[in-house]
Amino acid sequence: MNKNFLALGLAAALLAPQVAGAEGFAINEWSAEGVAMGGARMFAEDDAANVAYNPASITKVKGEVMKSSYTYLSPHGNYKLYDGAGKEIEDGKNVVHAGWAVGSYYVRQINDKEWFGIGAFPRFAMVSEFERASKASTNAFFSKLNGVSVTPTYAHKFDKKWSAAVGAEINYVGLELQKNLQMKMPVGTKIATIDGTTQIEGESYALGWNAAANYAFDDKNEIGVVYRSRIKHSLEADLKGYNTKPDLMGGGDVFGNAYGVVTLPDSWDIGYNHKFDKKTRLELKATRTNWSTYDALNVYFDKSLVGITGIAESSPSAKNWSNGWRYAIGLEHNFSDKYAAMAGFAFDESSIPYDGGDFMVPTGLRRTYSIGARYNDKKQTVAVALGWMDVGNLDFAGHATDAYKSAHAYDSFTKIASISYQRKF
Repeated sequence: MNKNFLALGLAAALLAPQVAGAEGFAINEWSAEGVAMGGARMFAEDDAANVAYNPASITKVKGEVMKSSYTYLSPHGNYKLYDGAGKEIEDGKNVVHAGWAVGSYYVRQINDKEWFGIGAFPRFAMVSEFERASKASTNAFFSKLNGVSVTPTYAHKFDKKWSAAVGAEINYVGLELQKNLQMKMPVGTKIATIDGTTQIEGESYALGWNAAANYAFDDKNEIGVVYRSRIKHSLEADLKGYNTKPDLMGGGDVFGNAYGVVTLPDSWDIGYNHKFDKKTRLELKATRTNWSTYDALNVYFDKSLVGITGIAESSPSAKNWSNGWRYAIGLEHNFSDKYAAMAGFAFDESSIPYDGGDFMVPTGLRRTYSIGARYNDKKQTVAVALGWMDVGNLDFAGHATDAYKSAHAYDSFTKIASISYQRKF
């Protein structure tokens, strides 16, 4: 029977739909309990989602468990655009484009010292959309990054104080970018503005790894650290270009291939857990993400396209993000053996510089407030959570092909709702 459950667990983790989206880039919403505690959930007892939050803590799982989590994220926001003289030329808002962060987890205790776990959850994802007739659309009117990480993990408990884990990460990204073009080109003795639309769509798989360790000082105090490696993607994509004035540009629509290289950042999680008593505990967590690996999003075109009017060898876009920190605090209180409540707060620094911002990820610093509740019996656990992410303002410069010189994103927020179900065998 255990073999059947193992096969079922692997299938659930690998085949569950992993659609993600939010007005951000890094995803931390991997379970309802994790949402409720602001992401500070590195030391949970009997929780299969430890595969995501802290692989070394799967040693706290007894027996065999499976878990599924569904988190709904609904971003909202406004923006203003300015010309070179600082005059406002457009006031608009994003198209509400909600997304889902889906997590699937399986953990099995092999013996008193060894555990196996596997998870499928999004670490990086985003979606943003703006009105196609807006000036913002010359930068990006639709951007989507679907991502999922599959993480087979082995954990070992050395003694009552030490536990550690190591795992592989199979990372998938699917990227779609759409924008309008406004190119000024000579037509006879005059300069004409040529409008067009481009769409770039592609996907990539890449490998990474992670490692984690926990140390318990005593029955009440514990620390942990998790490292996740950087992952380099070489993305091959289909390019579609739609020309509104083929008679002026000497051709019609364009179809071809493009490619680019993007390195997703490595990160460190450092956590501390304190149990006040058998009912109440507090977690603190700090995450260092090395966003400086996202230095550019350069797109290169194949030779068959280079030379067509309006298409150069590449489309460079410098980002030069800076490394940043995320801080979280989470509180969990058990009213009884079956019912518990949770609350959390998280603060994310903004890593986006003025010259590296765009409408793909128009977010500043983020403050997330959250609450949740959990019911559990001997076989199953159900948890729900609600969150409110207050997204700070962001100012960024326009690019040479944009119909504005600078932009200001403001009054942005994201609604969050999550539910998780876990079954023990």
